[in-house]
Amino acid sequence: MHTRESTDDVGLGEAAKQVAERASSIARLELELATLELKKKAASLGIGIGLAVAAAVLSLFAIGVGIATAIIALAIVLDLWLASLIVFLVLLLVVAVLGLLAVKRIQRGTPPVPEQAIEEARRTGAAIKGNGGTHGA
Repeated sequence: MHTRESTDDVGLGEAAKQVAERASSIARLELELATLELKKKAASLGIGIGLAVAAAVLSLFAIGVGIATAIIALAIVLDLWLASLIVFLVLLLVVAVLGLLAVKRIQRGTPPVPEQAIEEARRTGAAIKGNGGTHGA
């Protein structure tokens, strides 16, 4: 009977070893899959960023052409210098408005500290300390 127990122990030990080896193999395969997936996503992200930069550069050229077209269209009824001046002043006005809006948004967002979360954490800590003190007494 003692022999049977030692055989069962060896069988159980071998089974545990096989389970551990298979779990390790599965973990390695999952890690390899994750690595391949991250490489694929990184490549896609890189291509996407490159395309976005190209689109941004081309949009700057398109804006320039649009501005030139506006000047040329105004030059039909006005002198060229006056058409250029009008478009320049309109652009300056748009820049000023956008700049003021940007300053207001930046002021609203600074300092970049999560004040509500900090206050809530402070209150939670105080509540825990208050309950902890009365709970221990």
